[in-house]
Formats: sequence, C-alpha cells, structure tokens
Amino acid sequence: MATLLYRLGRGALRRRRLVVALWLVVLVVAGLAAATLRSPTASNFTMPGTESQRALDLLADQFPAASGATGTIAVKAPADGQLATPQGQAVVQELVQQASALPGVVGAVNPLQVGAVSPNGRYALVQVQFATGGDEVTDEQRTAYEEVGAAAKAQGWQVAPGGEVLGGEPEIGSTEALGVLVAAIVLIITFGSLVAAGMTMLNALIGVGVGMAGLFALSGVIELTSTAPILALMLGLAVGIDYSLFITSRHRQNLLEGLSPEEAVGRAVGTAGSAVVFAGATVVIALAGLAVVNIPFLTVMGLAAAGTVTIAVLVAITLQPALLGFAGNRVLPRRLRSTVDSAAPGEPVGEETLPVEDRSGFGFRWARFVTRFRVPVILVSLLGLGLLALPTPDMRLALPDASTATAGSPARVASDLTTEGFGPGFTGRLAVVVAGDDAQATAAAVPQVTAMIQRTENVLAVAPPQLSPDGRTALLGVVPKTGPTDEATETLVHDVRDAVGGVKGAEVLLTGATAIGIDVSEKLSDALPIYLLLVVGLSVLLLMLVFRSLLVPLKAALGFLLTVAATFGITVAIFQQGHLADLVGLDTPAPLVSFLPILLIGILFGLAMDYEVFLVSRMREDFVHGETAREATISGMGHGARVVTAAALIMMSVFGGFVFLDDPIIKSMGFALAIGVAIDAFVVRMTIVPAVMSLLGDRAWWLPRWLDRALPNVDIEGEGLREHLDDRTPTRV
Repeated sequence: MATLLYRLGRGALRRRRLVVALWLVVLVVAGLAAATLRSPTASNFTMPGTESQRALDLLADQFPAASGATGTIAVKAPADGQLATPQGQAVVQELVQQASALPGVVGAVNPLQVGAVSPNGRYALVQVQFATGGDEVTDEQRTAYEEVGAAAKAQGWQVAPGGEVLGGEPEIGSTEALGVLVAAIVLIITFGSLVAAGMTMLNALIGVGVGMAGLFALSGVIELTSTAPILALMLGLAVGIDYSLFITSRHRQNLLEGLSPEEAVGRAVGTAGSAVVFAGATVVIALAGLAVVNIPFLTVMGLAAAGTVTIAVLVAITLQPALLGFAGNRVLPRRLRSTVDSAAPGEPVGEETLPVEDRSGFGFRWARFVTRFRVPVILVSLLGLGLLALPTPDMRLALPDASTATAGSPARVASDLTTEGFGPGFTGRLAVVVAGDDAQATAAAVPQVTAMIQRTENVLAVAPPQLSPDGRTALLGVVPKTGPTDEATETLVHDVRDAVGGVKGAEVLLTGATAIGIDVSEKLSDALPIYLLLVVGLSVLLLMLVFRSLLVPLKAALGFLLTVAATFGITVAIFQQGHLADLVGLDTPAPLVSFLPILLIGILFGLAMDYEVFLVSRMREDFVHGETAREATISGMGHGARVVTAAALIMMSVFGGFVFLDDPIIKSMGFALAIGVAIDAFVVRMTIVPAVMSLLGDRAWWLPRWLDRALPNVDIEGEGLREHLDDRTPTRV
C-alpha cells in the first residue's frame, strides 16, 4: 500500500493543477446539488419493531386526523381562580381562536371545555393540532406559533407555546468557528509557517465542504436526523485537519533531509499517508458498524459521518500533495528555507537547525522520564483513570425532552410552566392503544385496561378513551406522577405493559414520546456490549496486521477500554450528576442521550488507533533498524510527540467548539469527544503506552511464526517502499 500511495502522491504533485481543478469542480457540483436537492432533517427518533413504534403506526392508520405534529400552549393567569371568571374565559377563548387560525393548524382545543385546567384555576393547557408532521412544519409556521398570545401577554398572562412542533435543526454559529480558529493557531505554532498552516486548513475545509454538500444533497432521498449533519461536520473537520497535519509534517521532514519536493511528497504520502488511510479506514469501519445495531436513525448517523471521513482521507492523499507542490519550500519556517535551498542535492539539513529533531526536546525528555519510572507511571495513570471512571456504572440513558432544553428557550419555558401548574408527568404523557378485532371487543377491553392502569403505582390520571371512526381502536392518555426522564417513569412503562399484557380479545400497546425514548435507550443499552466487543476485536486484528505483534494490539485495546471508561465517567459526573455543570453551560443535569455511548465508542476507536499507529509505528521502525526496545520507544515518542500533541489539541478544539451550542445532545457529544481525545492522546498513548512498551522490551514485538505467515503484509510503515527506494538517489528539482 505504501508504494501505491507513494506513486499517487508524486502523480498528484506533478498534475497539481488538474487535481485542484477536479476537487473544485466536485465542490461546486456538490454545492449545487445540495442547494437544489436538500430536504429538511428529521427531529424524531423512531425504532421499528418496538411496541411504541407499532402503536404509533397503528394510530397513524386509525386516527389520520391526529397524525400531524402537536403543540401544547401553557397558559398562566395572573391570579388563582381567574380562569373561572368571564374575563379569564374570554382571554382563553381568544387565545384558542388565534391558535386555530395559525397557518398549518387544523384546530385548537379549548381547555375549559375538556377540563385541561389546574385545580387552582390558574393554569390551562391548549392542545394545537397541525396538519403535517413536525419535520414538515415550516419556519414561518413555527414562528407564528411561538408568537401566539400577544394580547393575553399584554394583560399580564403568561403564554408559553411548546410541544413537539418546536423541534428543529441545531444552529451552527460562531462557537464552532472559534474551535477552527484555535486549530489554526495550533497549526501555526506547530509548523512555524503561515503557508503550511493555511494550506493544511484549506485542504481540510475543502474536504468538509465536499462531504457536507454531498450529505445534504442525499437528504432528498435519505431521512437525516437533525444531529447527523452536526456529527458529520464535527468529525470531518477534526480528522480532515489531523490527516493533513500528518502528511504535511512528514513532507517537511523529508525536505529537511534533502529530498526534492516531488520525492518528499511521494514519501510523505507513502508513509504518513498509509497511516492516514489505515486510521481513516478504522473510523469508517467503526461508524459503518453501527448498522449492526439495526436502528435506522443511528445507522444513518454512522454512515453520514463515515462518508465525510472517507472524503477527508481522499482529500488528504490527493489534494494535499497537489497543494504542497504549489507551496514548495514555503511550508518550512522562514529561517530554514535558505538552508534547504543552499544544501546540495540529497544533503540533509543539520539537526541544529531542526528543533523537532533535537533529542533534548520535551518529547524525548518525557519519553526518558516515562521509561525510567515506568512502573510508578503505569500505576498512577491506572489509578487516575480508575477514579475518573467511578461514575460510569451509574450511567442512565434517555432521549432528551423539553425539561432539559436551554433555560429561557420556548420549549423549556412551556415545560417549566406545565410542570409548575400540573406536575412533571404532564410534560411526558403516555398513550395506550387498545385494538380489538371488532368494536365490541374493544369496548369490552377498554374498562379492563383503564382499571389495570389506574391500579399501577405512579399513575396520576387516565384520560377517557378516544375511539377511531370504526370503533375498533381506542386511545387512552396516561399521566405519570414523574417526569419523562425520571427513573420512576421508566419503571411505570414496564409496569403498565406487564399489567395489560394479559387482556383478552384486544391488543394493548403503550407509546408516546416517553415510551419511545425508553425503548430506544434499552435497545441501545443491549447493543452496547456487543458493539464494544466488535470494536475491541477489530482493533486487535487490525493492529496485529500493522505491527506483527500480539502484545501491542492487546495493550492498545486495553488502553482504549480505559479511555472509554474514564470518558464515560467524566461525562456522567457532569451531564447526569451535575458536578461542574456550569463550566459547560449546562442548565439541567439529565440522563445521557441514548446513542452517545455507542457513538463515542465508534469514534474514539478510530482516533485512538490513529495515535497508536503514528507513535508505535516509529518505535517499530527504529527497533527493526537495530535500536534496543527502550531506545526505540524513546525515539518513537520523541519524534511523534509534537505532531500527536498538535493533532490532539486540534481535535479537542474542534470538538470543544460544539460544547457551546445550546442543544444538549450536541453539547454532550462535543464534550465527550473532546475529553475522550485528551485522555487517549495524553494519558493513554503518550504516557501508558511508552511505559508499557519499555516494560515489555523485546517481547512487545513477538508473534508466533505460524500467525506471521498467515497474516497478510499491509506495509503501513512503508518497509516495502524503503526497499524499493534503496537504490535510488534523490535529486533536487
């Protein structure tokens, strides 16, 4: 593979104008396709095959008039009992008429007629039915809905429109740009050259532009959840910058060794590019592997992110060499350019002019310290990660609801007002569907089901049944005493299902947003161990192919598990338990979003293998060339520490930029990924790995002969390429 990429890199530089033109054409075409074919993203998380989803499908068939999105307007009068007065009733009636006249609304229900009024006569809930689903409600319709009740507000009433209709796409703004700016600063400091930093950033942004445009163009035929493009953007930016960084760094080293720009690019793509392809492939495989969970919205999220990572890899190994060809020696710091230009062909630049090669640098000093005190370093690191992982067993998963939205947002205000007037259960009401073979069977089953539910612990109320036109299906509303993400509500869902499971003559199904969230969370929790085992097994196999070793892959897999456990622990402590929540702008602690753990495992796996390959491949290279195991460990760390540090800081900056978004899902994803990268890069890969490698010594590279013969040689480190180039003398052009 290294030889193939070497030729690809040289060819891209030689035909750099054509390569750049082709990528620009792809970017323009993808952008035009996105502008013309883009469809709205979906905010719902469906789960085919679950009881809650079967009930929703049945409701859509039997109650077509109620299949559109719903809204709930929470109303609070200035004083208790005011809703019972003629003046109060007039205000509510006017509000209902105004809501009924909104664009896209089928009708609104007067709470005074259906009893949706609090016992103290101060709060009321106006149900609003839209004609279309929440994802089809336009921004204009949503804005008009949010502005309803202006006249009532002028009279001192509180009016808070809420409900599922308020769901929309998270907005991308200046906070993410801040992460990109920090990444650019890191590149400038790392390279000491504005040209190298700017070119690396430009390369990554073009890749992200192509990937995101292609994703939005496909949204016309594939339903994307609102978080899928955010995840794709997050990963595309981070890996795009990192992959370009690795290739540019190796290219600069090759220039300083006296190679011509063409030869330097070829060898950079053949060696660092091989690591990029491997790392990108692991990320893509892990993300695509989310399909094994068999959850459609998660599969789409994984494939969308995998697509942007694939584009990032292709851009790094084709467009980056072309841009390096345009840059020439300007990718080097100004003080080294004249030295390189004046050197004889093939003559390396002296180490005294190359700080990254100075073996007194921090990377070498840290490696010597870690290998000298390897046992205490390992014990302290394990103890620290173990302490961070302590909250992990307490992790709870759920889909977010309005009660966890940003304080002051319309959805949160409506939720808080509803809770204040009616209790937390009214923000996450359940729906029970009773479907009999005929109208008589349904009529006989409804009283039984109602009585069973009323006897269930934690049930506040059961609403009278609504019947379908043919009388064969009944819908019962169930109000819990606790909120949607409360553990007691989860228990209630199971208790109700157990209680009504024995009803004869009718099928009884429990659904609602709360029940769907519970079903999604449980299915993901069940799939998590299987997926983790799949990822760990994959890491062992891939690293065995790369390093021709048994112990190195096992060490890498154990290190990955430490990273995951510690990351989960910190995320649970902040986002679920609320410790230091103010630091990330979190208003309300809540269970982690259901799909965060499984996504985190898939993404961190690829990034962890990225750093593992970059560091350990240099250790193996030096070991194979005659250095002792300890010397090879120090050399690999010393040469790789600077680039890995820069890559990790860039990843953390890009992911960290999403922490400042208001959306709790995106906030938790950005935080967990940023923390996970920090732990894996600085604690596991740059501390535990060299300590363990020096402790293992020569045993680290042992592989049974029969297994060595059975495994194919993928040549990630470019050994075959070096043999191919041994008889060639580089010349400067």
